[in-house]
Formats: sequence, C-alpha cells, structure tokens
Amino acid sequence: MLNSRVRDLINTQINKEFYSAYLYLDFANYFYDEGLDGFAHWYDIQAQEERDHAMLMRTYLQNNGERVVFEAVDKPDKSYSSPEDPLHEGLKHEQYVTSLINTIYKAAQDVNDFRTMQCFDWFVKEQGEEEKNADDLIKKYKLFGHDPKGLYALNQELLGRVYTAPSLVL
Repeated sequence: MLNSRVRDLINTQINKEFYSAYLYLDFANYFYDEGLDGFAHWYDIQAQEERDHAMLMRTYLQNNGERVVFEAVDKPDKSYSSPEDPLHEGLKHEQYVTSLINTIYKAAQDVNDFRTMQCFDWFVKEQGEEEKNADDLIKKYKLFGHDPKGLYALNQELLGRVYTAPSLVL
C-alpha cells in the first residue's frame, strides 16, 4: 500500500491531467475557429498525451492496490484575443503541472517510497519535455507567426505532428 498522502496526491493529479486535456482541447477549438488547423492538431495531440498521463497514473494506483477517485473536471475558463494567448497559457500550465509532479515526487521521497519515485522519474522527465515544447512553440510563433507566409508554414509543420503513446512500465 502507498502512503496515504502520496496516494491522495496521485489521485488529485489524475484529475489535473484530465483538466489539462480539457484545456488543450479548448485551445484546439480556438485554433480551429481561427482557421489554424495545424495548431489545433498540435493541441489535440497534447490533449491525448494528458489523457494518457492520467491513465498511466490510474494504472499505477490500481497496480498498487489503491482506489482511484475521480472528481469533476473543471471547465476551462480562458478567453483568447490572439493566437499567441493559448501558447503562453500552455507554457504557464505546463510549469504548474511540473510543480504538481514535483510535489508528488517529494512526498514519495519523504516516506522512502522508491517505487513511486521510480515511476515518477518518467513524469519528471516528461514535464521537462512538455515545458520545452511549449516554449519552442512560442519562440516559433514569435519568429514566424506575424507574417502570413510564415504562419502558414508553421501551421503546416504542426499538422505533421504524430502521436506516440508512452510505453511506461508500471
């Protein structure tokens, strides 16, 4: 059995991951409405990643004999005045998620829960990649997004993103 605080933090994180998926679907909806289907596609894949993160954590709890508790998922409440807005919101959100993952890791470390720490090593690494991807997208938008041809090329590039499900062994 897991330490109750670690278990509760992971349960909470599962719900935060589902919220992340909702948030990214909201970003995708914005970009579809703006005619930027590549950006929308990029965030549709982000949403799938977040759902998979939640499912991995769910499996981890179940494999450790713990009950998974789902809570209501909050509705995203942001509004955007330019295509750059969701990009910045995405980076801020990934930084927030990193802090949550770090809290879980620290709680596991505090009780010498090496199994959870080993599992969450993957999520710590993943969050570094998530933050870098979000930051890179902002940089690309700043470089190319204000020029119609550059925006078109960037949008086309983002259409090429392919999703690969994680293969984490829990």
